[in-house]
Amino acid sequence: MTIFVQLHWLTAYPPANLNRDDTGRPKTARFGNVDRLRVSSQALKRAWRTSDAFRSALHGHLGERTQRLGEEIERHLVGQGIAADAALRAARAVGDVFGKIKPETDRKPARIEQLVFVSAEERAAALALAERIAAGGEVDLSRTPLLKPVDGAVDIGMFGRMLADDPDFNREAAVQVAHAVTTHRAIVEDDYYTAVDDLKTPAEDAGAGFVGEAGFGAGTFYLYLCIDRDLLVRNLGGDEALARRGLAALVQAAATVGPRGKQASFASRAYASYGLVERGEEAPRSLAAAFLKPVGGEDVLQDSVARLRATRDQFARAYGSDAETAEMDVPAGQGTLAGLIALAAR
Repeated sequence: MTIFVQLHWLTAYPPANLNRDDTGRPKTARFGNVDRLRVSSQALKRAWRTSDAFRSALHGHLGERTQRLGEEIERHLVGQGIAADAALRAARAVGDVFGKIKPETDRKPARIEQLVFVSAEERAAALALAERIAAGGEVDLSRTPLLKPVDGAVDIGMFGRMLADDPDFNREAAVQVAHAVTTHRAIVEDDYYTAVDDLKTPAEDAGAGFVGEAGFGAGTFYLYLCIDRDLLVRNLGGDEALARRGLAALVQAAATVGPRGKQASFASRAYASYGLVERGEEAPRSLAAAFLKPVGGEDVLQDSVARLRATRDQFARAYGSDAETAEMDVPAGQGTLAGLIALAAR
């Protein structure tokens, strides 16, 4: 049977604009027939995989999502003394393995058309192969493996990748991340702000040098993650120890790292106030139903924790549950992040 690790978080954010829509305002969702603030799973995953928590714990085992692999190869070859035209030819040939390369007439002829996740092992192999090509070696790219179906890139193993031209090297995501939504009704408010010219003299008009408007919102967000632990191990080539390191880094990041949107304006950094880890073989499920009726009252966080616990217990009574659990309730002084990590990464 598959082992699933489920993470549930409640995090209170002060006024913020963590994740903007196409108009620059905070993203929203309608849930339980009321408007909520929302943070997309894409924004959350990027914040986590580029965080210090990931980089320090998983150094050498992280990939990069980029269109610029060919340009990196070209710079590497030129730095080794290869002629510019030979370096470009080799970079285009190798870059085209990872995605459709831009036309030679393009302003960036070594750039790939699509964003692609590249592991550290694939990057090293690409640089080595480009050196052989640039040196005049005979290389049949169709018979020279560069892409790998599994390797040690933890973030690719967790969040997956899709290669439209090479589906054999796609990786199914072992970690599913829901969009975070507030447990209560929330609205987007407008901040009218001005900037004054410091060099303006008293004899001039008293008006501002700039006037603007920015959207923001505040609230307690519920976030759910589901991890297929067995798939993560398979994506990492069976490396159990690396999978455990990855799970520990993910729990650490999900509890302490959020999207960095508009931080200079809002300083909206927050740790999770409540966390629940469930580990077991039963079919996973979100606990978002706890908040279909928006939480009200003065203590939104405490009431949200109570709703989450009650809904979990109700599901357990109705369906049965043998899952192991660990909790961290910061306001109540119960549990620790280390305890959550210990269960999730076991």
